[in-house]
Amino acid sequence: MSVMTAGATPQTWASRKEIFGWAMFDFANQAYTLLIITVVFGELFTTVIVGDRGDGYRLANLLWSLALAVSYLLVVVTGPLCGAVMDYQAAKKRFLFASYLATVAATALLYFVAPGYVWLGLILIVVSNYAYSMGESFIAAFLPDLGPPEALGRISGFGWALGYVGGLFAAGFTLVVLGEASAENFERIRWVGPFAAAFFLVTAIPTFLWVRERGSPQPPGKSYREIAWQRVSTTLHELRRFRDLATFLVSLLFSMAGVYIIIAFAFIYGAQVIGWDESIRNIMFIIVQITAAIGALGFGFIQDRIGTRVTYLITLVLWVAAILAIWATPELTAWLNAGLGLGWEAQHLFLVVGCLAGLSLGSSQSASRTLVGLFSPQRKAAEFFGFWSLANKLAGVGGIIGLGLLQSVVGLKASILLCAALFIVAILICLGVNQARGQQAARDWEARNGAPPAA
Repeated sequence: MSVMTAGATPQTWASRKEIFGWAMFDFANQAYTLLIITVVFGELFTTVIVGDRGDGYRLANLLWSLALAVSYLLVVVTGPLCGAVMDYQAAKKRFLFASYLATVAATALLYFVAPGYVWLGLILIVVSNYAYSMGESFIAAFLPDLGPPEALGRISGFGWALGYVGGLFAAGFTLVVLGEASAENFERIRWVGPFAAAFFLVTAIPTFLWVRERGSPQPPGKSYREIAWQRVSTTLHELRRFRDLATFLVSLLFSMAGVYIIIAFAFIYGAQVIGWDESIRNIMFIIVQITAAIGALGFGFIQDRIGTRVTYLITLVLWVAAILAIWATPELTAWLNAGLGLGWEAQHLFLVVGCLAGLSLGSSQSASRTLVGLFSPQRKAAEFFGFWSLANKLAGVGGIIGLGLLQSVVGLKASILLCAALFIVAILICLGVNQARGQQAARDWEARNGAPPAA
């Protein structure tokens, strides 16, 4: 059990069972982000449900990006408000449970999205991705409760790594049982929605059994709307006291714009630009999950030793290298074949590039979640993670719409360079973040306002 003191964080670890239960939500929800957003349904929606209208899938890609952007915009509007209410009412588990059920229901209904049912697909993606994204913020708000500051990197990294293990299980079933995302295989692959929903429904149960709701609800008497607006406006006014958090969130805005583009378009890029075979696509499934798990777990230990800010910056440099390699894959393949006498195809080199992207994916997201946890006073954890979610999803809105519009003009291959530019800007902004000062600001706020009551 965690012991609360007058500091900003627990002084001992939560139980192993509780940490595992918390991490199991990452394990469970990875089925949604992998199968629905990143790999299977995104490719199915663009290439089969909408299809090529004689424009190289540009309309399909634009519609996909708009659906994701709308869902992220809804998170931007509601995330901090929900976080404020959760903190005030000590209701993180209730909000998490509601988002979980909504994600499961909307994802299961994707079964009914057949070729030509574009509007139904758009609506269900907006609803399911909104609920899933809110759940990401809600589960992250528990992180500061689970251990001392020097352990949050390991805990966060463990959660991300376990998530990618969950992705391996989900991907394995899809590859063996459901097959490829094609018109010919539509009657089988349409079950990807119900499967992802069932996987999430069952494997997230330990989270709700073992994760504790700490703190005590504040006295009633105000509506949720009044609570939300009052606390968010107060936090915005106080944000000057948390300048390192504010600066980091701006950096995160740019870096996550790049990450969301990759999540939404990497496998679409493989199908449309690289022209990979089904077997290579399946191998990439597995490679990305393994390397992302290694990156999240390995960098989770590293960040507790060299600092989370430094680790975050290293992961952004890895991202720049990965994006440049993705863009240059066809040319690099031709150059290697000419210089070394190899007989590679672009899709083979793309697998190597996938390893670098996977390492960057798991580690960068884990580090960003940890840094917000370190900068968050205990009483404002859910609210601050609401702002973390706001920055994440505002990034998703800008990045995905930007790429969607850009690729409609210059094509998907050239547009991918936008990601490299976004990561470089994020690096430059993050150079102004001081981790020690940010953690001290959280401790100072707790000292002024009192430590949270123990559960």
